Amino acid sequence: MDINFPLVLVALVAVTGLVTLLDRVKLAPARRARAMSQCQQNGQAALVNETVLEEMSREPSWVETCRSVFPVLLAVLVLRSFLYEPFQIPSGSMKPTLEIGDFILVNKFNYGIRLPVLDTKIIDIGEPERGDVMVFREPRDPSVNFIKRVIGLPGDRIRYQGKTVLVNGEPLSKRFVARFSQSGIPFSIMEETHGEHQYTTREDITPPDPRTQKEWVVPAGHYFMMGDNRDHSNDSRYWGFVPEENIVGQAVAIWMHWPQWGELPSFKNNGSIR
Repeated sequence: MDINFPLVLVALVAVTGLVTLLDRVKLAPARRARAMSQCQQNGQAALVNETVLEEMSREPSWVETCRSVFPVLLAVLVLRSFLYEPFQIPSGSMKPTLEIGDFILVNKFNYGIRLPVLDTKIIDIGEPERGDVMVFREPRDPSVNFIKRVIGLPGDRIRYQGKTVLVNGEPLSKRFVARFSQSGIPFSIMEETHGEHQYTTREDITPPDPRTQKEWVVPAGHYFMMGDNRDHSNDSRYWGFVPEENIVGQAVAIWMHWPQWGELPSFKNNGSIR
C-alpha cells in the first residue's frame, strides 16, 4: 500500500502543533491552578514555590511527546516542502548521469513555491529550462515520481529521428565519447548540449524503436521529458507530456550512492547534476 508521506507529515505537524498550542493556552494553566489549589487545601501554602508547582503541574507524557516532536516535524515539513527533498534513483533510465542507488537532492523552490499535499503554486520564482533534470509525478499515475531531462518547453516542436533529438528543427549538438558493451549489447556514450547544459547520454548500437520516431508539439503548460539512457527510458516519447502541476522540483546534486541493503554506501558519485 502506497503511503502519502506529505499528507502524513502535514497531519502530524497539525496534531502536535494543536496539542502544543492547547497546552500552552489552556491545559498548562489549568494544571498549575489545580496544583496550587491542592497545596492550599493541604495547608502547604507556605511551602509552595516554583519548583514544587512545576513538579505538581507536569504535563502528561503524551503532551510532552507532542511538544517535543512538533518543532522537529515542523522543520522537516518546511525543509521538505519548500527547500530541498531527498530522493533515491530506482532505475537506470538516467544513465550515465545518474546511477541506480544514487541519492539526490531536489530543489523545491527553483520552479516556484508550492503548498504541500495540494501542490498548488503560490509564488512564481522560475520555470524549467531546456536541459534541466527534473523530478515530476508521472502523468498516468501521480503517486509515482519520475526523473528525466527537460527536452521541450511549451510550444517547442520535438522530433526524434534515428537517435538524434531535434528541437524546433535544429538537432541537439552531440559528439562521440566512448563505446562499451553490456550483456552482449554494444552502446555508445555521447556528450550532448542542450541550452546551457552539457551532459552525457547512452545509446545502444541497435536500430531505434519505431514507436519513438515521431514529432510532437508541446502544448501550453506542459513539458517534454526524456531519459539520458535513450534506449531504456519510459518517457514522453511513449506516454506524452508532463503538465506543469506535476512538477516536483529540479534535481541539483548527488549526495550519496547506496545501491542496496548489504552494501556499504559510498560517495563516489557526489557532486552537482549537469
